[in-house]
Amino acid sequence: MVSLSPGILLIADPFLKDPNFARTVVLLCEHQDKGSFGFVINKLFDQTLDELVPDVLVNNIPVFFGGPVQLDTIHFVHQQPDLIEGGFEIIPGIFWGGKFDDVVKLINDGRLDLTRIKFFIGYSGWSSGQLVNEFNEKSWILSESDAALVFDKKEENIWQQSLKNLGNNFAIMANFPIDPSLN
Repeated sequence: MVSLSPGILLIADPFLKDPNFARTVVLLCEHQDKGSFGFVINKLFDQTLDELVPDVLVNNIPVFFGGPVQLDTIHFVHQQPDLIEGGFEIIPGIFWGGKFDDVVKLINDGRLDLTRIKFFIGYSGWSSGQLVNEFNEKSWILSESDAALVFDKKEENIWQQSLKNLGNNFAIMANFPIDPSLN
């Protein structure tokens, strides 16, 4: 059975109304008694990395809305620990953070595989006990991480595919309307 822990995907229940998290998938990076945090992996932000970070010389690198907390910060997850120092391994093969100045240089030098890194503005955070309460209220469905989903650049497919990956009982939820009362 999957439990709340780093590397788990939090899949928003189809009827979750919170506009920050409706139809989202969150990669949980930390879960402790004092609180939890992660990044929404399927909500594209309206600016690219070069628009947010003037030192980035490569255009059109997507940035995702990591969550509603600290929207003045840039974060990233990656699969390139051999190039990016200082990252924290969330689960085998997926790392959070590292030396951002090095990442900018690697991007500008064309040495970073942009399919193996994902950038976020802000993050999703929960205070002590808050995420457990939301899980108990059935706001979230838990799933093991899947690197293909985490690094998928087609954000519009991630929520539905996450549910389908859980099998038939969840796959039907992928096609539920946002508001069943409108049917």
